[in-house]
Amino acid sequence: MAAQRATVTQRITASRLYSHLACSHRVAMDVVGDPAQRDPVGPFLQLLWERGIAHERDVVSALGLPLTDLSMLSADEKEAATRAAIGRREPLIYSGRLSIDELLGEPDLLRLENGGYVAIDIKSGAGREGGDEGEEEGRPKKSYGVQIALYTDILGRMNISAGRYGYIRDVHNRELRYDLDRKLGPKSDSLWEIYLNARAELIATLEAPNLSLPALSSCCKQCVWSSACFATLKQSQDLTLIPELGRTARDAMRDEFPALKDLASANVERFIKGGQTRFRGVGARRLRRFHQRAALQLSREPAPYLTRAIEWPVAGTQLFLDIETDPMRDLCYLHGFVVRDGGDNSSERFHGVFMEDLSHGAERDAFADAMALVRQHPDAILVHYSKYERTHYRKLREKYPEVATEIEIEQLFAGPRALDLYEKVRTDSEWPTHDFSVKTLAKFCGFAWRDADPSGASSIEWFDQWARSGDPALRQRLLEYNEDDCRAMRVVLDAMREFAVSGGPGID
Repeated sequence: MAAQRATVTQRITASRLYSHLACSHRVAMDVVGDPAQRDPVGPFLQLLWERGIAHERDVVSALGLPLTDLSMLSADEKEAATRAAIGRREPLIYSGRLSIDELLGEPDLLRLENGGYVAIDIKSGAGREGGDEGEEEGRPKKSYGVQIALYTDILGRMNISAGRYGYIRDVHNRELRYDLDRKLGPKSDSLWEIYLNARAELIATLEAPNLSLPALSSCCKQCVWSSACFATLKQSQDLTLIPELGRTARDAMRDEFPALKDLASANVERFIKGGQTRFRGVGARRLRRFHQRAALQLSREPAPYLTRAIEWPVAGTQLFLDIETDPMRDLCYLHGFVVRDGGDNSSERFHGVFMEDLSHGAERDAFADAMALVRQHPDAILVHYSKYERTHYRKLREKYPEVATEIEIEQLFAGPRALDLYEKVRTDSEWPTHDFSVKTLAKFCGFAWRDADPSGASSIEWFDQWARSGDPALRQRLLEYNEDDCRAMRVVLDAMREFAVSGGPGID
């Protein structure tokens, strides 16, 4: 593929900025990739697009304000009409389009205020993220912020900006202000600084897309280029095939270790001084772990092992908890428990607490029933995978404080009562896999889901179908999927109990 200079058709757009933050190679593939190598668009992504469009229409119709609606115009007509509406000082413009220099933006709304215009984007997701550790509302989302910054950049270059800020209308139809110059944290850049860096990197990608390299990450699962990129990564033995070794670390080490075999066969101690290495962002401990993982993937008979002995919590009863949520409706609709007594798999029984309808009252009742089940087993060990359940139980407690106290939730997910199995996987074991998801590890151990398409993204699409149809078959499909997720944790836990402690394999 020959290098290409950015052209008008390769302008900086909101969608490209969004893609770049997730994976810069996605942008390159969209420009120069072979369309025949694209994977089909999955039903979950199709659902996101449809829900986004429907939510936007609902929000606009609920505004109850006079506005200049340009949504039915073609692209060229829309830009001319947007500039004309701005010239007339229209107070609210819907579905506008503006371009200047290398920038092209299509903000959902442009509003006249403080003597200029500000951009408002309508999103079908939550307007903020985080907020789990003492932050009541969380932080503005980078992916949303860079898009608002793009529109603000365009307005500023046109000398019609009201200031360096904008708004997000979120899934709850709340209007949240995004102050672009405000730091996201004590050690974090502002959204404006993040935008400027992303803009510069995106321009570089568009100018030379053939120089871009793929990297394995969680966002690959929902990308149409996933299969093509994975084939390239396998062929080149790319370092991002190592769990938790992302693009930044790969790029820092790539000159010294171009492929897995180079890292696996290296004496990494030569690159370590104290707790530091010559590779930016990769400390001594991480380098040693990456070295172990590379060797494990290339060993002749790769088998998982413990890096140190684990003192597993002991209890007569174990509760394996997995929840299902719909981020588009902001609902936790299913609490699944597999209960096992005395380590005997024949004693297992599944309890699936499913919302009766889409109301907040039904969500509260499901949460209350789940907590009632937990209270029936006060001495049980609660096994979960990552902090996802804890985060959502904290949020549910804040929404429904009559169901559980803050202390009760904190104690439920604190040791020695709780076991975050994911933390044990990533800190005390090594697996010859490309990631540490419970699905990947359970399948490695021989476990099989009953559903042919088991994934969190698919379950959201099934729930949406159930929400619209009430089909009991879809409800049962979700319950069985959730039950299998719970049992997958049990499979991984039992397997790890049998692992030997090892310093790691050599390579052939």
